Amino acid sequence: MTASVDDREIVVALPKGRILHEVMPLVRRAGIEPEPEFDDPDSRRLVFDTNVPGLKLVRVRSFDVATFVAFGAAQLGVAGNDVLMEFDYPEIYAPLDLRVGKCHMAVAEPAELMQTDDPARWSHVRVATKYPEITRRHFARRGVQAECINLSGAMELAPSLGLCRRIVDLVSTGDTLRANGLVEVERIADISSRLVVNRAALKTRSTVLGAWVERFREAVDAVAA
Repeated sequence: MTASVDDREIVVALPKGRILHEVMPLVRRAGIEPEPEFDDPDSRRLVFDTNVPGLKLVRVRSFDVATFVAFGAAQLGVAGNDVLMEFDYPEIYAPLDLRVGKCHMAVAEPAELMQTDDPARWSHVRVATKYPEITRRHFARRGVQAECINLSGAMELAPSLGLCRRIVDLVSTGDTLRANGLVEVERIADISSRLVVNRAALKTRSTVLGAWVERFREAVDAVAA
């Protein structure tokens, strides 16, 4: 039977993929155990019951977590601060760094270009990225005009195929950059995943949502100890 949600329930939006695997130990330490099908990689369901009455988990794309929380479809969620910086929803409160999903956002370009390139002399750049707002703000602070080409993935291909000479993307180990002949030239921001809360829901349901924020905080502190 497919789970459904209603206005009286608490919905926690979690990102699919790598971050989900990193954050689930914290979710479980906070006292939330999803139904068995949640751990089935072949399941196509998106909404799952938990051991906590009235609390459900939903799995969505990492970029969509912030939207679900901002518009009140979920009261709590886990989102990278890259997503929060890109969308900058005023409806979202991010009280807790979960200390998972750590990486950083950077500007990268072909290694051979870096040999003669001077970022201090840039006045206009064309950049492939899925973070156009962050990219424009970053370069605007330096007085550089950024023309952004929106890509949802495979950013590293853009320079080699002549789409542009530079990219802005998340960097973890740097292996993907090196494998595609790219080098990091500017670091924009450190990234990690945050617990996020819908501000309106926090005002109207402060006791219950505040208690969940504290349970996650205790879980993070216990892992760090």
